[in-house]
Amino acid sequence: MGDNQRERSFGRSHDQMRPVTLTPGVMRNATGSCMAEFGDTRVLCAATIEEGVPVWRRGQRAGWVTAEYAMLPASTGRRTPREQRGRRGRSMEIERLIGRSLRTVVDLRALGELTVTCDCDVIQADGGTRTASVTGAWVALHQALKAWVEADRIHRMPLVGQVAAVSMGEVGGELLLDLDYPEDSRAQVDMNLVGTADGRIIEVQGTGERASFDRTQLDALLDLGQAGIAELVRLQGEVTGFVPR
Repeated sequence: MGDNQRERSFGRSHDQMRPVTLTPGVMRNATGSCMAEFGDTRVLCAATIEEGVPVWRRGQRAGWVTAEYAMLPASTGRRTPREQRGRRGRSMEIERLIGRSLRTVVDLRALGELTVTCDCDVIQADGGTRTASVTGAWVALHQALKAWVEADRIHRMPLVGQVAAVSMGEVGGELLLDLDYPEDSRAQVDMNLVGTADGRIIEVQGTGERASFDRTQLDALLDLGQAGIAELVRLQGEVTGFVPR
């Protein structure tokens, strides 16, 4: 084992997640909410359900799930200016990732002509903000949909599965799970994995930042990521009591 293991935050090994906490119901005015904490990264996720769907989806007898993502100005060591519409490439890419990840596990016809918006606001960033957002947004989404089902505003639970996300990478020649910012900033290979509770893959984002990687390394990174996702969906199940139909 390399020296990286002894240097990792929270004294963890190469295949260990940072401490993860998912706290549902943290916002009084949100139908569903969750504080997702991956080590020192904290993302506040809120789910809002509204009548109607986007214009292009009307008449299809199906709903829509979308997301918005932002980093608050003081979420990083140096103040990050608030993003303006039209100049938010990274945030737009991340919110699209969150939205399509969540839609994978929602029966949009069972949802009916409703729109669910999951807002993910990073209040403290230390690496893995997009993966924490996907994981926490699912918890907020579950809480919101459950509330509408219990209020008989939706006839049956449209959520059919779980989705979570985690980062992996090669740092100093070692393959690591769930990178914090110091690791991510010096990674030779940087990767994010989005997957479901039954082991299926929704999205893989992988880049050779400072080096290329081969198929053996890719497979090993995916194995690390899927083990992390299994841990995350277990935690989601614990805090929500969700049982897929």
